[in-house]
Amino acid sequence: MEVFIQKLTANSFLYQQHFSNRRAGRNHWINIFLSFNHKFHNHCSRFGEPLTKHGLNVLGSGGAQSHSAVGFGELQEIRGMIEEVITSEEFSLEKAQKVLENEMIAVLGYGVQGPGQALNMKDNGFKVIVGQRDGSSSWNRAVEDGFVPGETLFSLEEAAKRATVIQYLVSDAGQVATWPGIKACLDPGDALYFSHGFAVTYKGQTGIVPPEDVDVILVAPKGSGKTVRRNFQAGSGINSSYAIFQDYTGRARERTLALGVAIGSGYLFPTTFEKEVFSDLTGERGVLMGCLAGVMEAQYDLLRKHGHSPSEAFNETVEELTQSLIRLVAENGMDWMFGNCSTTAQRGALDWRGKFKEAVVPVFDELYESVKSGKEAQIVLDANSRDDYRDRLDRELSEIRESEMWRAGAAVRALRPENRNK
Repeated sequence: MEVFIQKLTANSFLYQQHFSNRRAGRNHWINIFLSFNHKFHNHCSRFGEPLTKHGLNVLGSGGAQSHSAVGFGELQEIRGMIEEVITSEEFSLEKAQKVLENEMIAVLGYGVQGPGQALNMKDNGFKVIVGQRDGSSSWNRAVEDGFVPGETLFSLEEAAKRATVIQYLVSDAGQVATWPGIKACLDPGDALYFSHGFAVTYKGQTGIVPPEDVDVILVAPKGSGKTVRRNFQAGSGINSSYAIFQDYTGRARERTLALGVAIGSGYLFPTTFEKEVFSDLTGERGVLMGCLAGVMEAQYDLLRKHGHSPSEAFNETVEELTQSLIRLVAENGMDWMFGNCSTTAQRGALDWRGKFKEAVVPVFDELYESVKSGKEAQIVLDANSRDDYRDRLDRELSEIRESEMWRAGAAVRALRPENRNK
């Protein structure tokens, strides 16, 4: 095995491991980008061998030895692609505060992403105001969260006028409806910030074309607004992608990274507006939500059809996943979860994994094409623009909530020890 270290910057190294895959009869290079602050790592636990074993010492003078999985800011080559990540080690909160010290940040929309991002930035010491429709439930929620009407809480347009960074976090359909008014409030040099690439990517359907004299940037947390806030309060964070669509000021990148840190991102990784929305819509309709819900329902219904009780069917379909197995996946990967289950479970999962993948690949192909073509975007805009959208949504969610499976789920959750003791 050969190992190569190349110093890229004052605090980063490219670690290359060359090894022979005898079974496949091929040679491979694996590249790992190591980025450190004052500490250097002379172990790479992902490969299980210290770099010093191969005559390499990356300890700086006085540096402390640390045994960790590569370390902060790693870039990993997968099939020839090296990916960049930015953490608070590379772009600190103090640096973000300095970059944005003269900026007023307006969070437009206090619905899904707005509260988490606004409150995290406020707690991190940034100047934040909120724009929201007066008299709405979201306006009242902003007041409850400490934003003061006329001081830090305004109409959408007034907040946009007062700010230099306009975080456009109303819904996708809401952006279409409010864009003419918001566009009129933008000044040269402002930053127009999105957390979704939808509006700009599907401009032919949304009509949202930003003026040329503003920065157009994106930070997209990979989680709901609620978890953006919860993870921040727990001392963690939700990973976010970032993109620069238009750099008018020459400061778009530093503004974007600063805002990503400000909202409490776990780490930041680059994308484009188009790739963000394609992956996001696919994920939501696929594994993250739509596919997950559908597969759970199918298994629960199957077990019930064969005489299993609601409690047994729910536990074997949902509860064991959410309370045990998915936590192991989050901790250290799918193989780690498999490795911590019985040999019977391992064998069955490994044998059936391929069959399920083969079954769903055509569905995912259809889904991605529907996203890429703009069909999914049009469905969203048509549905969410209806006057009775909220009533329709409430009915659809009620159908899920009142189904036997999720009524069983409510009963099972109530029986958890932590809930019984309330």
